[in-house]
Amino acid sequence: MVVEPPIDAGRSSSLAERVGSFSDHGPWRLDASELAWQRNIDLRRRVARRRVPELVSPRRLPPGLRVVRVVADLGGAVLLWRLRERRRGGGVSRAGIARRLRRAAERLGPTYIKLGQIISSGDGIFPEELVAEFKLCRDQVPAEPYDVIAAVVAEELGGPIEAMFSEFDETPLAAASIAQVHRAVLREGPGGGPCEVVVKVQRPSVAKLVGRDLEVMAWLAPILIGRIPIAALANPPALVELFAQTIVEELDFRLEAQNMLDVARSFAELGQDGFVVPRPHPALVTRRVLVMERLSGFDFDQVAEIRAAGIDTHQLVRTGMVGFLEGCMIHGVFHGDLHGGNLFVMADGRTALLDFGIVGRLDQARRVAFLRLLIASTTNDVRGQLGAIRDLGALPPDTDLEAVITDLGLDLPPIDPTTLSRDELVSEMNRIVKALLGYGARMPKELMLFAKNMVFLDAAIANLAPDVDLFGEITHLAMYFAQTHGARIAADVGLDPSAYEVDLTAMKSSIGIEADVEAMTYRDLQARRALIQQRLGERSV
Repeated sequence: MVVEPPIDAGRSSSLAERVGSFSDHGPWRLDASELAWQRNIDLRRRVARRRVPELVSPRRLPPGLRVVRVVADLGGAVLLWRLRERRRGGGVSRAGIARRLRRAAERLGPTYIKLGQIISSGDGIFPEELVAEFKLCRDQVPAEPYDVIAAVVAEELGGPIEAMFSEFDETPLAAASIAQVHRAVLREGPGGGPCEVVVKVQRPSVAKLVGRDLEVMAWLAPILIGRIPIAALANPPALVELFAQTIVEELDFRLEAQNMLDVARSFAELGQDGFVVPRPHPALVTRRVLVMERLSGFDFDQVAEIRAAGIDTHQLVRTGMVGFLEGCMIHGVFHGDLHGGNLFVMADGRTALLDFGIVGRLDQARRVAFLRLLIASTTNDVRGQLGAIRDLGALPPDTDLEAVITDLGLDLPPIDPTTLSRDELVSEMNRIVKALLGYGARMPKELMLFAKNMVFLDAAIANLAPDVDLFGEITHLAMYFAQTHGARIAADVGLDPSAYEVDLTAMKSSIGIEADVEAMTYRDLQARRALIQQRLGERSV
């Protein structure tokens, strides 16, 4: 199978775009028959996934001395917060515990930093202060010394850095929990001359440390049940398992390189030309080193610069939403860690995606469940939504959906949250969470990645297109799927696209909007959310 076939002289480079969503004129072509790192890739992925149950299995005894360090750092952070910031209450208290937990995570190293990075992508899910503090973990993690990085590269690629690279910046472009990335120049690129690249290098011993830390988390998780407020409303052992599933595959860069190819192929086959994936190098990919094409563009938060370049920011977010949902619901593969540090906007208006360590992969049944969820969400079908969520693994297969609907009050008119007091909001949230947990609700990996990405896309709309008509965009998205993928939808879920009718009545009611209101800007929606957050924020930590 050729990932990107050779292009004859005189033929359009658009052929490459149809086979893989890469840049128009890349430094090399990718022929799967020549990719040594691709051998046994499916087996490697299965082996990585089989490690999870072993790593998170309950242990009766503490797993070594590491648990002492973890308890001391996290416990010390909480103790100092109680002695200093807690008594001041409100925002000072929340900022204080967030700052101390972030510092403890950085002291504890890669596993806890990675957990912090996941929290940092949870705008609207986690407290604002916690999200803001853990965003510092994204690309400001202390870097490994250059000589340590050089040793890893030499060991993995079979020679000193100087033999392969004419330049290799000692200061990394970014340093994250698992790895750091450096700008470099290959001495001999595919054309024989120098070639600028990006080199991702795994931190030494990180795989061993992650394994130990997951064992510690698995030992601590059962102890936390019912002992702290967050644990009372969640299942700590299940959360540890979920986190383990997201991190084990990141430890093998050969899997990440394959993720890059698979997502690029998905975009190309869907005809999505609004995205660019950097090409992994045909030969320089190992478990701990990944050499890839270097792309450039605007950071995602450089809104003024993006608009000054003549790029339509409304179309930018619309393309992002369509591309993400199509990959998930039509092909069953999608980038699983969208945030501002993992993408940028190229000068031609396309979005470059980076860091494919976390990718969602859906089998046929779960992909169809996601497709049903989209349809049910836009047709006011409560039972259809709940059934799809069950089939995604968030509820046990034998769950009585009618009982869930009754217990959660889903058969009643939605409550406008802006009309509730602080105590009423908190009580309603706790009631729903406890009811769901009583039915055995859990958060499957792919559903968590999907929700986290939707939170990012939500923030992207607020940043890039705050005056967009929310209801109009949802209708456009639904009709795009019906028109573009009508045959696929009919085959997968048995829905006649011509009978598909968008119904946003429930959505409007849930935010206190009358059914006859036809438009609502994202700015208006944010104002309503701000009121809810203000009321919730009145609680002390």
